[in-house]
Amino acid sequence: MKKVIVIGAGPAGLSCAYELSKNEVEVIVFEASKQVGGMARSFDLWGQIVDLGPHRFFSKQKEINAFFKELVKDDFTLVNRQTRIFYNGKYFQYPLKFGNVLQNLSLITIFQILWDYLIRIIYPIKNPKNLEEWISNRFGKKLYTIFFKHYSEKLWGIKCTQIDADWAAQRIKSLSLSQAVISAMFNNKGNKHKTLVDQFAYPNNGTGTLYERAAKSIENNKGKVLLKTSIKRVLLDGNSKKVYGVELNDGVIIEADYIVSTMPLTNLVKGFDNAPPKVDAAINSLYFRNTILVYFEINEKNLFADNWLYIHSPNVKLGRITNFRNWCPTLNKGKETTILALEYWCFEEDKLWSQKEDYIVNLAKTELLSINLTHKVINIINSKVIKVPKCYPVYETGYQENLDIVINYLKNIENLFPIGRYGSFKYNNQDHSILMGLLAAKKIMNNSPINLWDINTDTEYQEEGKIKDVLI
Repeated sequence: MKKVIVIGAGPAGLSCAYELSKNEVEVIVFEASKQVGGMARSFDLWGQIVDLGPHRFFSKQKEINAFFKELVKDDFTLVNRQTRIFYNGKYFQYPLKFGNVLQNLSLITIFQILWDYLIRIIYPIKNPKNLEEWISNRFGKKLYTIFFKHYSEKLWGIKCTQIDADWAAQRIKSLSLSQAVISAMFNNKGNKHKTLVDQFAYPNNGTGTLYERAAKSIENNKGKVLLKTSIKRVLLDGNSKKVYGVELNDGVIIEADYIVSTMPLTNLVKGFDNAPPKVDAAINSLYFRNTILVYFEINEKNLFADNWLYIHSPNVKLGRITNFRNWCPTLNKGKETTILALEYWCFEEDKLWSQKEDYIVNLAKTELLSINLTHKVINIINSKVIKVPKCYPVYETGYQENLDIVINYLKNIENLFPIGRYGSFKYNNQDHSILMGLLAAKKIMNNSPINLWDINTDTEYQEEGKIKDVLI
């Protein structure tokens, strides 16, 4: 019988372990934290249920939907999406609505948007290499400045000219200005782009419900899910050609036939003793962005109607606000208050990351009051700060060359499968991570000819139900 160790109990790790345990494969999951779900976990706070920011479920991929349906069944709500963008003191509906855009932008600005777009149609940038060039090519420089530049630089912590074009190519590949305009004029009817869907599925007790039930099912199938158990390193044989187990932080060694790793790719590779100098240099060039979440309980039931807001204004550090009041009623458990989650992004060396909770709370309060969010008085009665390290793999220009060096090295190590957002250094959503987990299980069980490294966030496979360039 095959024995599989899965490192990490997030969407990728648990979907893999779930599929393996269903097929009577011996599986053990190690999770460093005290709860399953990774970045998609849910938890109780002030008598209500919240997530680590907004997480929605939307896919046309049959394997992903089957995973969701098997575990959640009918215990979910179809949430009508409402989101806005805050820029230049005004709120824009997102997806864009024609009347709202006309109301918020001057005719001169609209003319500039169309003029810049026309210039790029006539004189496109050949082979755009960074985010600014790619988006300006697709939407024009003015629209890029309004709706992409400031938010992207907050999220990634570097200038858009330093962000690789891969990010845009993966996330907004099929969206164009003409598509966005048509969508805005006709209230987004018929628009299939995943960033613009009007409705999405959401488990009634938080997005983490999916992973809590997956963990329970794994244990019911005689698998193990061990929390608060950190992995020090993955173990290779003497020739560094095959994995044979893991070493825990306490020195205990657990052997297995296969290792599925969702731990940060940087941590995985740095744990190897004899990686070539070229690989060491490449892995040291890859890095992640951290998240700070500030939760406020506000003594108001109907604060504003959005599920979440994007804060594009460069005048505040705040990047996104989630309003858990507006997802599904079961989250609120009958309480009359509203819980907001305010997101900040930073690196470990940034001053904000090391600041004490009082400083971060006061910053968040000040910025929340400065963005004209509501005409109502915001009476904050509780606050909490959660710091989450290594949330977003940073696509700095040229990162792929270094990542390819690491990938080529790891491909030569038998029975090791790095997957998920952290494990593969790809900016996945939870649907995509689930698919990686399911396909990793399939590869282990059937030795299926699937190249997991070739799975990406391409709309053509994720939203149209096709697995592209994966089967060898």
